[in-house]
Amino acid sequence: MEAHKKLKVECLPDEEAWKLFQNKVGADSLDSHPDIPELAKIAAKDCGGMGKEVYPLLKLSYDSFPSKTVRSCLLYCSLFPEDYSIPMKHLIDCWIGEGFLNDDDGGGTQNQGHHLIGVLLHACLLEDDDDFVNMHGVIRDMTLWIACDIEKEKENYLVHAGTGLTEAPEIFKWIGIRRISLMENQINSLSISGIATFPHLLTLFLNRNDLSLITSGIFEYMSSLRVLNLSTNDSLRELPAEISKLVSLQYLDISETAIKELPKEFKALVNIKCLNLENTYYLHTVPRRLISNFPMLNVLRMFNCGFLCQGKESVLFGGSEYLVEELLGLKHLNALSITLKSSQALAKFLSMKSFDALSIWNCKHLEELKIGSAGEVEKILEIHAFHILVSVHIDCCLKLRDLTWLIFAPNVKKIVISSCYEMEEIISAGKLGEVPEMVRNQKPFAKLQFLKLHHLHNLTSIYWSALAFQHLKEMVVYECPMLKKLPLDSNSAKDRRIVVEGEKGWWKNLQWEDQATQNAFHLSFRSS
Repeated sequence: MEAHKKLKVECLPDEEAWKLFQNKVGADSLDSHPDIPELAKIAAKDCGGMGKEVYPLLKLSYDSFPSKTVRSCLLYCSLFPEDYSIPMKHLIDCWIGEGFLNDDDGGGTQNQGHHLIGVLLHACLLEDDDDFVNMHGVIRDMTLWIACDIEKEKENYLVHAGTGLTEAPEIFKWIGIRRISLMENQINSLSISGIATFPHLLTLFLNRNDLSLITSGIFEYMSSLRVLNLSTNDSLRELPAEISKLVSLQYLDISETAIKELPKEFKALVNIKCLNLENTYYLHTVPRRLISNFPMLNVLRMFNCGFLCQGKESVLFGGSEYLVEELLGLKHLNALSITLKSSQALAKFLSMKSFDALSIWNCKHLEELKIGSAGEVEKILEIHAFHILVSVHIDCCLKLRDLTWLIFAPNVKKIVISSCYEMEEIISAGKLGEVPEMVRNQKPFAKLQFLKLHHLHNLTSIYWSALAFQHLKEMVVYECPMLKKLPLDSNSAKDRRIVVEGEKGWWKNLQWEDQATQNAFHLSFRSS
């Protein structure tokens, strides 16, 4: 294999290699056995560390991207701590808030985000971990070197993520900075002494701290701020009224905080595109007509919002129909998580356009989920049913007996079903006879990659005949004692090695289509 130019990568001297090795492995591991330090020194000498010159070499890959957007998205990943698993959906939300993604071509910002992640994965600058991505420590060091040094005038990052801070850096260090990450520390308050302005600040990560107080005036001079993350501050109970000064804000995450109400000044944030209120259990008031006041909303996450409260002047209570009515007016919304508390709200919700992810939790009295309008299945076909639905997660729906409606989700890639104790079939042959022939003749799960079935004590069938499973990578089955046969034959997952995880006893007692099928999958099993 020929190269345009050959470059020699020198190793670190032994002493520097050993220091690097100690830093990465950690004292706990090195001291866990008396023989380890000597063996570790030999390993470090053999490895030689990695030369400091590697950053410019890695930068060649960075420079090779013709798109400034790709480069900006890569640098943005360095705001997260070292070895941190970055949730893809939250990373894409931040990119939307920063303005890296837009919907000018009609392709959808979520699709753009996943495409960009794919580009970075293909270049080996990010590592795939199911619904997360990771950045190798060396790549992160390189991106910080670019953002904080080489391209300081354009990027100018200040990153102290996961470094054990108990106080925020002195405020004069913020001046002129464009992106700041102080996430995953032990900072308990945020205040400004004196007058300081931050006209260039675009992103501020304060999530995963011990914040209980944000003093008045802190946001008054951040007029350009686009992304603000305050999530997972368990003691944070209120937001200062000055949050209304963040007129450029496009992303706000206050999930997993103890915030009790949204101030009326919240309505001033008319440019918000991504708003995350998930797991704000004590949020008792989201004023009516607040959500509909954000016409640019692209992503709205409200799952378990106000879960432990009751309220009156709120879209969360007195029937969730109020919330759904407000959602109907949001023309740009394409990612949503909500908790609905009435069948009327669910009916209104199902009249909306399809979304790309569906989670159903704690519907203890739900017996059947119908997809249709007055029972007219053909009507669903006219609006494409759940054709863009890719992820389904159903938990604790205690009376559900089947999920035959999944036949209307031909592109679903991930299915997780747990603790539905009355579930007998995933696709019911009897109920499938009620749908039009053109749908009935389609084989389900054509795009399925991951299937998890957990605590389904009465489940006897996934599907009554063998399926091709051309894209299936993994099937996980726990505590499904009545499931004696999988929809597989010797042609299923042809030329693919799939993993089937479960209990040894369950696998041993499975019934197979024939000996050829059992032979084809005998190496697929992984014990739980």
